[in-house]
Amino acid sequence: MKILIEKLTFDTIIGILDHERTTPQRVQIDCSIDYSYTNNDFVNYADVTQMIEKTMQTEQFGLIETALESLSVVLKNYFPPIQALTLTLRKPDILPNCTVGVQKNFIF
Repeated sequence: MKILIEKLTFDTIIGILDHERTTPQRVQIDCSIDYSYTNNDFVNYADVTQMIEKTMQTEQFGLIETALESLSVVLKNYFPPIQALTLTLRKPDILPNCTVGVQKNFIF
């Protein structure tokens, strides 16, 4: 089974520039989760979105690469049926003429 979460958007502290460490900015996260669905044992996508936002708010990451690595560990720990995960984290407002971000695939 595959869960798709697209354009999860919220403000958080993220980045290494001085103003990024003090002023929350908008981020967008896309998440694709492959998991084993058996006997009504499922991964609740609402819980996943809450866990992503809570982790981002609590940790206030410097690098978006570090944020993805940490999110993958947190999600796998809280949702053991996850077999594979693709995370994309975008900062749509940091540059005036584009959206920037990173993406990584994780296989467990």
